[in-house]
Amino acid sequence: MSRQRRTAADLRPKPPKAVTAALGDGEDVQSSLDELTLLLKNLDVPVAARVVQKRRAPDPASFIGAGKAQEIKEYAEPNDVTHLVVDDFITPTQKSNLQKLTGLQVWDRAFVIMKIFERRANTAEAKLQVELAQYRYEIPSLKGLGHQMSRTGGGIGTRGPGETEFERHRRKLELRIKSITKRLEDVRRRRGENRERRKRGGVPLAALVGYTNSGKSTLLKALSKDAGILAKDQLFSTLDTVVRRIETGEGKPFLLSDTVGFIRKLPPELVAAFRATLEEAANADLLLIVLDSADKDPCATLDVVLETLNGLGAGELPRLIVLNKIDKSGLAAEDVAVELRARGERVVCVCALDGCGFAEMLSEIGEIFASGVAQNRAEDIL
Repeated sequence: MSRQRRTAADLRPKPPKAVTAALGDGEDVQSSLDELTLLLKNLDVPVAARVVQKRRAPDPASFIGAGKAQEIKEYAEPNDVTHLVVDDFITPTQKSNLQKLTGLQVWDRAFVIMKIFERRANTAEAKLQVELAQYRYEIPSLKGLGHQMSRTGGGIGTRGPGETEFERHRRKLELRIKSITKRLEDVRRRRGENRERRKRGGVPLAALVGYTNSGKSTLLKALSKDAGILAKDQLFSTLDTVVRRIETGEGKPFLLSDTVGFIRKLPPELVAAFRATLEEAANADLLLIVLDSADKDPCATLDVVLETLNGLGAGELPRLIVLNKIDKSGLAAEDVAVELRARGERVVCVCALDGCGFAEMLSEIGEIFASGVAQNRAEDIL
């Protein structure tokens, strides 16, 4: 009886546990791996170890090389490791080879982020955008699925006896991509029309942008006094655009929008799929870049945010840096503010939880709108 119970227990799948791997050297690599560990934590996957390989370029066959893959395999077996997670984007061939070399399930950074997006998607639009990103990610991987994707078929629903399983599946995905893209283009068109009506009404728009979990949604919730806004201490809690009417320090109205957060190496499939959502930030009159002042290096985080904004065509928009969570960082926030002001940035320090600094922030926003800088820049872009 006891042997049967042990056998049944042995058949249960192991709880997930990962080894993370990256190429390169230095603080940037470690910071990126720290982020990856946090991403995996949001998927309930603990990290047992991290591997950093110093090489100039990825191995074309297995990204980290066969020797390093063997080392990971030898570590994984006695330590109940189930996953190898690469802190980069890998090709289907590299993924397939790594799985064979290590005997582990292999993910890359793009797949991890998309799995989190899938968990967080609650609205129909967010689910469509995540689905579109997943399909675009999946198509290049089909050829790596093995012999089953090379079988030919025929009959009803196929293109003839010579069509492979890979070709049939890819055709289905492409049809679904076309359908979702059309629906999201309709969303994008409606949002564009709403922006035009807003501009004719003369009410300016400020957009909250920044790293995921920097407190953007908490800030919007506090400023708008709308208890219905979702604000959680987790990555990518907001995938949809939320817009509320706020007043400046002088009592003049403006619209404030919140949207999906940024992170290092945001998968291009997600950026493309969330185009309609991200355009809200790209078409704003003013960007409020929210930084977690308690971060290890807020200035480096700002550089990642600005790089992402440049990719969206929003890098030259007027901006105000909002150093949030000063309740956690204390006097360190002022040191960060001094450094950012030395770089030519306008900076305010706030705490979204208790409202500290809100008056100064709303006054700064009012001054920027009153100066005409934001409106003139928006007209230049249009």
